Amino acid sequence: MDPLITTPLPGPKAQAILRRDVGVISQSMVREYPLVIDRAEGMNLWDVDGNRYLDFSAGIAVMNLGWNHPDVVQAASEQMQKLSHGAFLDYCSETPVRFAEKLVSMLPRNLNRVYFSNSGAETIEAALKLARHHTKRKYFIAFYGGFHGRTYGAVSLTAAKVIQRKHFGPFLPVVHAPYPNPYRPFGSRKATCDQDVVRHIEEEIFPMEVSPEEVAAIVVEPIQGEGGYIVPPITFLKRLREICDEHGILLIVDEVQSGCYRTGTFLASEQFGVVPDIVCLSKALGGGFPLGVTVASDEVMTWPPGSHASTFGGNNVACAAGLATLTVMDQPGFGEHVTRMGEYLTGKLRALQKQHEMIGDVRGMGLMIGAELVTDHTTKMPATMERNRVLTEAYHRGLTMLPAGVSVIRFCPPLVIEKQQIDTGMEILDHSFQLLKPMVTM
Repeated sequence: MDPLITTPLPGPKAQAILRRDVGVISQSMVREYPLVIDRAEGMNLWDVDGNRYLDFSAGIAVMNLGWNHPDVVQAASEQMQKLSHGAFLDYCSETPVRFAEKLVSMLPRNLNRVYFSNSGAETIEAALKLARHHTKRKYFIAFYGGFHGRTYGAVSLTAAKVIQRKHFGPFLPVVHAPYPNPYRPFGSRKATCDQDVVRHIEEEIFPMEVSPEEVAAIVVEPIQGEGGYIVPPITFLKRLREICDEHGILLIVDEVQSGCYRTGTFLASEQFGVVPDIVCLSKALGGGFPLGVTVASDEVMTWPPGSHASTFGGNNVACAAGLATLTVMDQPGFGEHVTRMGEYLTGKLRALQKQHEMIGDVRGMGLMIGAELVTDHTTKMPATMERNRVLTEAYHRGLTMLPAGVSVIRFCPPLVIEKQQIDTGMEILDHSFQLLKPMVTM
């Protein structure tokens, strides 16, 4: 393989494009580092100056099959030549129907009715409207640290960073509860942090903020994504399911980032033994094309014709790419490979944790793994600046990763990753940590 970095970063072509980017693109867009991508394949990205990068970000957990998977490219190309738009809102076409049939065959039995949209945020918007229509209730419960998108309904649920909400209110009526984080437990006890959260909902939110009879749905990420790749105790979702069943509340599970085998099963909620009333999927679903779905049962998805729709929802090219993506994912051994590579990567990170005191916690499921950096192991003070420096050092050595939470490095590589690529990435990460030489109190 060609060398990772051959030109000082950012190279001259990248610098020129970045100058143009600053001059014309909305300043609300975030650039983690000055990478200008030209092409991609498998586990690798190339910038406009010819530098190659080993990618551990998968386009924010989108390219689960790797970049430009040949089956996805072929399916999209063939569909583009035949029918691109199709106006699925007003006319039927076969490709979206075939995609929906394949999708529901991979989901729990009661999740059998599909609504098409174009993004994760749109799937959440549809879920909120559907929950209100079905229950005739108006309130929602969501969680601190949760990220569900930036459109109005979605950002009403989101409570990850204040910049995402500042000056945009008022929002929908949403009550936020703590999310059970075993590393930073609500109630101070790791073993019972999920029970403490449920007790907070039952003993404080319901009696003092909103009656359960007014709550349409509880909206939750089975594993928090942008909030820091936080894996709750295994019983947490079951406890939420029990609350919902007791009070006639719908359980909406946001699987936009955790779905599509990211954790080793098609839905992360499968790992917790819970079937939601409504599930939201996007990101990896379209193999790189804009595609989102909100899925529920026939009993829940009862809104009438014309009550909700999308011009581009069910786009034929996106659905063709999505069908090819699902077909690859449904091959025998796909989920098992994700589990094996996740265990291997977690083991490598825990070995680095013993060498670098800055790594306070390593957690994850499948290939959705987070490493939280701290300056002090007792106070667990977040090492945000140090985290950013590690990401930058790794980028300069040809490894692309993304942040999450306050001081977490997220590891969400394409699910086709192999041990050799994990070893290369960990060597680069190890070297990046060595350059910092942090002062950490044990």
